[in-house]
Amino acid sequence: MTKSIEKLLKLEELGQFLLSIILFNHLGYSWWVYPALLLLPDLSMVGYLVNTRTGAWLYNLFHHKLVAILILALGYMFNVSALTLAGIIFFGHSAMDRIFGYGLKLPDNFKHTHLGWIGTKG
Repeated sequence: MTKSIEKLLKLEELGQFLLSIILFNHLGYSWWVYPALLLLPDLSMVGYLVNTRTGAWLYNLFHHKLVAILILALGYMFNVSALTLAGIIFFGHSAMDRIFGYGLKLPDNFKHTHLGWIGTKG
């Protein structure tokens, strides 16, 4: 991936991360709730204790933006603020991960993502 495309994608992810903060701001929770919950989706890495295939599947479930959007939409439709909050946190966390080069996991290795290998410069 070229450097200019990589920068463009990171800017897009930054925009999505900022959107999650804006959406969170409209929920009425205290400001500290967002950073307190932001890393919660990483608990999904517990699947790697079973094996890499299970770990990748569970990790990807909790880091897929469509899943986050569906959770957010359900929370909004049924007026369940905790569900809306969960969707916003998952969405923001996934965008933040992509900014730092952490993508959806492939089943062979934790460091192998849809963005390439974590920690290598290409």
